[in-house]
Formats: sequence, C-alpha cells, structure tokens
Amino acid sequence: MLKGIDPLLSPELLATLRAMGHGDEIAIVDGNYPALEHARRLVRLDGHHLVPVLDAVLSVLPIDDFVPEAIFRSTVGGRPDRIDPIHRDIIACCEKHEPKVAVTPLVGQDFYQRVKAAHTVVQTGEPQLYANVILRKGVIYPPA
Repeated sequence: MLKGIDPLLSPELLATLRAMGHGDEIAIVDGNYPALEHARRLVRLDGHHLVPVLDAVLSVLPIDDFVPEAIFRSTVGGRPDRIDPIHRDIIACCEKHEPKVAVTPLVGQDFYQRVKAAHTVVQTGEPQLYANVILRKGVIYPPA
C-alpha cells in the first residue's frame, strides 16, 4: 500500500505505467476482449470494472498533448456515433482527468490493430460489452 496511490494500481501495473515512454499506448479492456491473443504484455485485473481502473490509471498517467488524438474507445457495430452507457461513463471519466482531450471512437479492426500495437493491455473483469479504451502516454513537464 502507498499513500495517495489508488489500490487498484497493482505493483505490476504501476511498474508498467512507469516504464512506458512518451507516445506508448496502454489499452484497458473488458472481460470479453481477446486480450491474451492481442496483448504484447498483459496485466490482469479480474474482478474490477473498467471505469474505476480507468480512473485509477488516469490519476497517475499523463496524456499526450503533442498529438490531436490521444484517447480512443471501441465502438458498437461499427457505428462511431453510437454511445452506450458504458461509453458515456468512459467519456465522463476521461473528461474529469483530461478535460481538453476528446475521446475518439475507433471502429472494429482499427481499434483491434491499435490494441495489438499497444505497449500493454490491462484486462478488467468488466461485463459490459465494448467497454474498451486506449490511452497514449504524454510527458510530465519540468518546473518552469
């Protein structure tokens, strides 16, 4: 246990987040996602829902502000305009931590290919379908 660190951030996940470099991406996926097949590195957080895990990760991970799109979500049925309740929750969580960064929908294979290229995949126990998000790590600027 550590002061000020969300207990959902396991030692393995904290080490992974720390080891990631600028521009590396981490995918946080639901319990149905084929993570073992798609992940270069897999961190399992079984029994935990996606949004609390996302909230914990965003509490420590800087998001890339060098690119126009740095947060992505999966879509339902190839429809980027469809926003299910879980997507609303994902967007709200991201807005809480990164109010200037939009959550970009990615359709089907575009999302899968981005996950396969990600530094790490975190598989949650989230039961909601299409509850998947990708975060691109930014930098922490030195004091002015």
